[in-house]
Amino acid sequence: MKTAILLKLMIACMLIATLSSCGSRSRVITSKEAQSRVSRSEKKLERLEDAVEPKADVRVAEKIVKHAKGFEGTRYKFGGTTKKGMDCSGLVYVSFLEEGLSLPRTSRAMSLQGKRLYLKEVSTGDLLFFETNKNRKVINHVGLVVQTDRDNIYFIHSSTSRGVIISSLSETYWKDNFVMARRVI
Repeated sequence: MKTAILLKLMIACMLIATLSSCGSRSRVITSKEAQSRVSRSEKKLERLEDAVEPKADVRVAEKIVKHAKGFEGTRYKFGGTTKKGMDCSGLVYVSFLEEGLSLPRTSRAMSLQGKRLYLKEVSTGDLLFFETNKNRKVINHVGLVVQTDRDNIYFIHSSTSRGVIISSLSETYWKDNFVMARRVI
């Protein structure tokens, strides 16, 4: 009698275990061919994610540039971050902050952020860094890329002599003092 009850109980437990695990296990890879199919599927998913992600970054970059362009014509003021006066890192700092992205306040500290780029990789929203003081070889100027084309890179920055303006990296002064480009978005 006890054996029959124990046998029924064991059968019931095995039945419950079989039914409850149905479909809940992840796929077990049993061959190199199956592994290859899974790898290809994962790579396709990564490419799709990469294709979607940059569009959001492009929109953010365009908003940052639009905000920075709103300061065009503002006079230069050391440490300035308003329409009354703006310095180069202040322009970048305020523009990124408007989109909820916090950067350090100085151009030198900003130059340590993000990913370093080759000039051919630069796009709207990236940062360009310069050493404009011949006596001290340190980064002391930053500009925000507003447009790129095949031959040129245009950036907005605050110049000590002309205030917030858009310049071209092909101009001799900027080309000679250019140090690096970085992407922080």
